[in-house]
Amino acid sequence: MKRQVPLVLCFLFGVATILTRFSPHPYSQFFYEEVNSWVLIITPFALVLATVTLIRAHVTRIRRRTEYWQYSFIVFAGLITMVAIGVPFGPQYPAFEWLFNNIQVPMDATMFSLLAFFIASAAYRAFRARSFEATLLLVTAIIVMLGNVPVGDLIWSETSSMKQWILNNPNLSARRGIILGVSLGVISQSIRIILGIERSYLGGGD
Repeated sequence: MKRQVPLVLCFLFGVATILTRFSPHPYSQFFYEEVNSWVLIITPFALVLATVTLIRAHVTRIRRRTEYWQYSFIVFAGLITMVAIGVPFGPQYPAFEWLFNNIQVPMDATMFSLLAFFIASAAYRAFRARSFEATLLLVTAIIVMLGNVPVGDLIWSETSSMKQWILNNPNLSARRGIILGVSLGVISQSIRIILGIERSYLGGGD
């Protein structure tokens, strides 16, 4: 029963939600809005479950003294501090806003800055002209980069228009192909979940 009930509920709500997207009937729209309301109610419980899982994971790291286990104490300190200030006083409280603007925002900026270096490193490896495809990628990247800076027009007056053509034609076509492929993958995975073929969300592969 622990597996059959979730599978049945997943199938019923999955099929019903799909049907509501293709039916303009008021009842189907009411059902869709009602299910969305249920999702908003369930989301806080999912957040609590995620928080409990995070705490258990870091407690395990501290007990086992894994690599960099000391940073788990920083996670607990930040979690307790933000909850202790945000829950009773709200997110508009000056101390909460100060912590968010002076700790969370700089940390996000740091993560994105590090990501930029990783992207630059990956681009350097990918742009080595060792094959025709890599050479084509290198030339295209140079044109696009020069088209985004004023010096590009000084080198060649058609750089901006060339850049725009690349973005509007080959790049947009590739993006649409990727989006189409991802959409087909999402559809196939959704069908597997609805039909009970994919059961990893139950905690196992059976």
